[in-house]
Amino acid sequence: MNLPNKITIFRVILIPVFLVVLYLDCIPGNKWIALGIFIVASLSDMVDGKLARKYGMVTDFGKFADPLADKLLVCSALIALIEFDRIPAWIVIIIIAREFIISGFRLVAADNGIVIAAGWWGKVKTAVTMVMICFLIGNLGEDIASFTKYIHIFEQVLIYLSLFLTVMSLIDYLIKNKDVIKTYK
Repeated sequence: MNLPNKITIFRVILIPVFLVVLYLDCIPGNKWIALGIFIVASLSDMVDGKLARKYGMVTDFGKFADPLADKLLVCSALIALIEFDRIPAWIVIIIIAREFIISGFRLVAADNGIVIAAGWWGKVKTAVTMVMICFLIGNLGEDIASFTKYIHIFEQVLIYLSLFLTVMSLIDYLIKNKDVIKTYK
């Protein structure tokens, strides 16, 4: 197993660690530790992809496991944040639904020998969503009382920006790849 694939597996292993730490209020500073774990896991997604492409270590396992690990990390964090009342469930449902739709679309494309790369909208959506999750995990409004109102407004802007980018990236993806459906029999 090559290094990029090991990094992907490491990211998957970090997911339950992240969740346990996030939920354990008995650990002093648990949300900050959880945030650190989430950031390391998020950055590992970028690292394994760059290594795989740069050194020609792209594998079928990596093509499957890397996006799966990314989706598991993001979906796990978003679902946990619903329970902490940091984000509305309906927004999380839309974000997760988009991931299922795109994954299904990629499976159809792969079945027809077509590889669909991530587009600009999807990359920006991912970056904004990761930043949003970091802010929601950190819950700065809880710690900085004098700025609570402004922090809450900023978090809401991030949530709705992430939602907007989620929808736009889905629309862009479907429009650019509409021929994939036509070729599926």
